[in-house]
Amino acid sequence: MRLTVFGTGYLGLTHAVCMAELGHEVLGVDIDAAKVEMLCGGHVPFFEPELAQLLTRNLESGRMGFTTSYAEASEFADLHFLCVGTPQKRGEKAADISHVDAVIDTLAPLLERPAVIVGKSTVPVGTAARLGARVRAAAPAGDGVEVAWNPEFLREGKAVADTLRPDRLVVGVDRDRPGTAESALRDVYASMLDARIPFLVTDLATSELVKGSANAFLATKISFINAIAEICEATGADVTVLADALGHDARIGRSFLNAGLGFGGGCLPKDIRSFAARAGELGVDQALSFLREVDSINMRRRTKVLELVTQVCGGSLLGMNVAVLGAAFKPESDDVRDSPALNVAGMMQLHGANVTVYDPKAIENSRTIFPTLNYATSTSEACKRADVVLVATEWLEFAELQPSQLDSVVHGRVIVDGRNCLDPSLWRSAGWIYRGVGR
Repeated sequence: MRLTVFGTGYLGLTHAVCMAELGHEVLGVDIDAAKVEMLCGGHVPFFEPELAQLLTRNLESGRMGFTTSYAEASEFADLHFLCVGTPQKRGEKAADISHVDAVIDTLAPLLERPAVIVGKSTVPVGTAARLGARVRAAAPAGDGVEVAWNPEFLREGKAVADTLRPDRLVVGVDRDRPGTAESALRDVYASMLDARIPFLVTDLATSELVKGSANAFLATKISFINAIAEICEATGADVTVLADALGHDARIGRSFLNAGLGFGGGCLPKDIRSFAARAGELGVDQALSFLREVDSINMRRRTKVLELVTQVCGGSLLGMNVAVLGAAFKPESDDVRDSPALNVAGMMQLHGANVTVYDPKAIENSRTIFPTLNYATSTSEACKRADVVLVATEWLEFAELQPSQLDSVVHGRVIVDGRNCLDPSLWRSAGWIYRGVGR
């Protein structure tokens, strides 16, 4: 099939490349000419495992292309995926969907043939129906243009696998306007349907709520175990053992029960806030009032880890050398948006510490946000003469770190495990002071 993808960020580029990998002819569309030129040259502007190789392969095959021209896109295909960002509004908790509106307002007047626009961006419930009316009013094809919603469930660091082998496919269609959207998407995802991946067809509102509900649940699960971690710290219990015990209950499961610095990135924090904000607009704000506490618990973890590092430094960070291992909000990503790791590093510097940060992929992005921090090119360089080492992102190279690798480098054998990814007995038996979160 021929299809276009509007927006070439984490979501859009991954979706476009993976659709080409499935055998479709794909045209990526972005208003940033410099980014389009970069992508045409086979260069991915962010780190995501496997993505660069797949981009190169599909450019060479001729199945993948990029443009800034909406006119070219409207002629190229009649199936258009909308994958632009929906960040949090400045000074508000609601989502900014101006980029979504801009795509519709620019594309609609060019649609002279029947077409299907499939939204994948995370939007407030009711957006799809509103956009459907808007595009039908502006498009020459009028009622021949359908709007459907196909929310994404990608995890940064595993986005390619999540696109090619998703847990489920959710498609929202306009029940009042039966059309070809469902059949078109069944064709797009035919190989996945052959692999028996669940394909759920809903109304537009339900499909929008599925994404918001999923992120709200995951955020709640993370904040729950972090709240329990505070109780463990007060009682001497071990939250990791407790989480293992909970995880054996099939109703609960072990995933997302890892206590630590909390969640960050460009999705969970802003998505739970916009989800709650939309509930307020609908007059049912009490239904999601608990998300305010979920958000509060999550943000409090950063202060708690700051306090933990301060404690092991004798009550003051002034003049202390602190090595921070990790800057990205999660491993296998260079994304530092709302990163707990980088946030804590910045707070420690404000408290007088000399902070040196190392991350395998996120250093350049970190410099843009916190240019005053010191940055290293390796773990050993970051830890040179450190009074305390903080593991802030659970990259595998940090989780597998051995005390002997740092013994001759650090000034003080003190390590704070902000992600509970290290073996406490290993570090303590090697003569280190080990402090974890909730253990």
